[in-house]
Amino acid sequence: MVQPLYAPEPRYFNRELSWLDFNDRVLRLAEDPTRPLLERVRFLAIFARNLDEFFQIRVSGLREQVQAEVSGTSPDGMRPRDQLAAIQARVETLARRHATIFATTVRPELAANGVRITDWIDLKRAQREELRAVFEEQVYPVLTPLAVDPAHPFPYIADLSLNLAIVLRESGSKPTPRFALIKVPANLARFVKVPSARRYVPLEQLIAAHLARPFPGLKVVATHAFRVTRDADIDLDLDEAGDLIVTLESAIEGRRLAPRAVRLEVEESMPLDIRNFLLQELELTRADKYILPGLLDLGALWQLTSLKRPALKDRPWRGVTPPGLSARRGESPDVLAAIRKQSILVHHPYDRFETTVQAFIEEAAADPNVLALKQTLYRTSDGDSQVVGSLVRAAQSGKEVVALVELQARGDEEANIAWARTLERAGVHVVYGVVGLKTHTKVCLVVRSESGTVKRYAHIGTGNYNPETARIYEDLGLLTADPALTADVAGLFNRLTGYSSGRTYRRLLVAPDNLRKSLLQFIADESAAPDGRIVMKMNSLVDPIVIDALYNASNAGVEIDLLVRGICCLRPGVAGLSERIRVRSVVGRYLEHSRIYRFGSDARGPKYWIGSADLMPRNLDHRVECLAPVTDQALTERLAEILEVNLADDVLAWQLGPDGWTKVPTVAGIEAHLRLQELAESRTRRV
Repeated sequence: MVQPLYAPEPRYFNRELSWLDFNDRVLRLAEDPTRPLLERVRFLAIFARNLDEFFQIRVSGLREQVQAEVSGTSPDGMRPRDQLAAIQARVETLARRHATIFATTVRPELAANGVRITDWIDLKRAQREELRAVFEEQVYPVLTPLAVDPAHPFPYIADLSLNLAIVLRESGSKPTPRFALIKVPANLARFVKVPSARRYVPLEQLIAAHLARPFPGLKVVATHAFRVTRDADIDLDLDEAGDLIVTLESAIEGRRLAPRAVRLEVEESMPLDIRNFLLQELELTRADKYILPGLLDLGALWQLTSLKRPALKDRPWRGVTPPGLSARRGESPDVLAAIRKQSILVHHPYDRFETTVQAFIEEAAADPNVLALKQTLYRTSDGDSQVVGSLVRAAQSGKEVVALVELQARGDEEANIAWARTLERAGVHVVYGVVGLKTHTKVCLVVRSESGTVKRYAHIGTGNYNPETARIYEDLGLLTADPALTADVAGLFNRLTGYSSGRTYRRLLVAPDNLRKSLLQFIADESAAPDGRIVMKMNSLVDPIVIDALYNASNAGVEIDLLVRGICCLRPGVAGLSERIRVRSVVGRYLEHSRIYRFGSDARGPKYWIGSADLMPRNLDHRVECLAPVTDQALTERLAEILEVNLADDVLAWQLGPDGWTKVPTVAGIEAHLRLQELAESRTRRV
C-alpha cells in the first residue's frame, strides 16, 4: 500500500464534478465558431446524451446512498448529499448554457444555411396543411392519450421520454379543468420535415397543434413539454443467478419499469402548479427539477448530423491500410503471413478497422488451416456485425470457436443477448466470463496448423470490435504472433472459459491478478531512478492508490505527463505534492479512447504497454482487463509519436491545474487529430 503524503490542500478532485468538467469541454466544442456547423450540432447532441447517462447511472447511485443514509465520504471528502447539491448547481449552469447555445447561435446559423427548425406558429398555412397530412398518416396512429383523474391514476412515465402535459376544459358554463398526458413517440423522427420545404418542426409541437384529434370535444387550454430520467443501472446478484441470460433479461424488463425517477426537465413556460404536481407524482424534490429555456431533449439533434451537407461537416476520413497489411493491386492481402513476419500496431481511426482487425478475423474464419478462433465481445455493431458473422462462418466450417460475450456491457445488454443467441445457434461455444467480474478486455486468439506444428496469432486492443465506433473512437491494437504473448492470451482464455486460476503470465498484465501490483511497481521503479519518467494516456484516472503512488513519484523527482480524456481525480501542480505532474485532456473530432502506459526515460529506453484498462478501482479490481507490452522498436517509436503529438497539441488540448481546467493557448496550431491523419497518409505514401 502506498503511504499518502501530507498536503494541506484536498488531495483529490471529486469524481462526479470532474466528469462534469469533461462534459463542459465537449460543450466548448459546440461553442467553437471555427468548427463546421453540423459538427457543432453533433457536440450539442453528445453533451445531452452524456448528461442523460450521468443521471441514469451516477446521480441515481448517489441518491440511493442518500436514501440508505450512507455516512461515508468519497476520497475527496464529500458526502453523497454534498455531491448531489454540487452536481445540481453545476448541471443547472451547464444545461442552461447548452440550451442557450442552441437557441441563440446554432439554430440561427442552421437557418442561415438552409436547415430551419421552425416553430409551428411560424409556418405558413400551406406548410401547416402539408404537416397535417403527415400527422394523420404517421403520427396520430401511434399516439396514446392518457387521462389523469380519480379513475385514471398517474401513469408510468418511461425513462428519457419526452411528454406533453395537457390542460383541457369541457364546454359549459362552469367547465372543470382536466389534465392529460401524451408521450411523444420515440420511434418517430423528432424533427419532422415539411415535405415541400427545408424546414423541420419539433414533433411535440406538431402533436400539440392537433390535440383536437385525440381529445375531441374538449378545449385545449395549455400544453407543456417535460422529460423524465430514471435509474438505468442494473445490479445483478450473480450468486443467486441460475441462468445469466434469463436473470439479465428479467433485470432489463425491470429497468424498463424502474420505479425510481432521478430528474425532471421542464419548459420555462410550465406553471408552478403543474411542476409541483409532476414532482409529487414522480416522487422527486425541487432539487431534482431542471427548468430549461427552449426545446427539451437536444440529444435528438443527432438526427440532423445525417443530413447530406458536406460543406457543413468535417472533411471525411476513411482511414488507411498500414503498409504491412496492404497488398498489390488485384491481390488479396495475407494478414496472417504479414503478422508472422513482424508484429503490427494499428491505430484507429487513422488505420481502417475493416482492412486491419476485421480482415484478421475474416481471414482466420475462412482459412482451412485455422483450428480455433477465440474472441471477447464487449460491444459490437447494432445491426449486421461482420465480426459476429465471421465467427458464425468459422463455426459452421467446423472450427473450434469460442466467444466470450459480456452480457453486462452497460447500454448494450439487449444487443449482446441477441448476439449470444445467434452465436449459440451457429454452434459457437458462448461463455459469459468469470462470476463477479465484468470482462472488459479486448482480445482475439487464432490457432493455426502450420507444417505439422500449431502456431498462435493474437489481437490485443484498447477498443471494441465495432467497425462503426472504430471510425470515431481513437484506439490501438497489437496484431502479433509472439509465442510468449500469444501463450499468455491462450492462458487468459482458459481462465475465462474454465476454472484455471490464470495467475501466471509471462508478458501480459491482467486485472484483477497482477495489473495493479505491476503498475505500482513500475511507478516505484521510476521513483528510484535518477531520471525517472512516466507518461500515461487513458480515459479516466480515479484510483486513490495509484494517484498516491504518482504523488510519491513526483516528490521523488519523477517527471510525469498524463493525458486523461475524461475524469481526473489527481490534483496536479500542488507544492509539496504534485509539482512535477502535468495533466492534459484532448477533446475533439475523435473520442480519445486508447490507453498507453510508458515507463522510463529516453536514456534508459522506455517500456510501453497498451490495453483496455483505465486507472479506476473498477478496472483494476472488478474487471478482467489486460495490458500488453509493445517491444518492437518500430512500434515503440510509433507509440512515442502518438504521445508526442498529443502532448504538443495546442488546438484541442486543455490543461489541469490545482484549481481546475483551462484551455491550452493556441500558438503553434497543432491539432492532434489532423496531425495523426497526416502522419498516417505519409506512411502509406512512403511505401
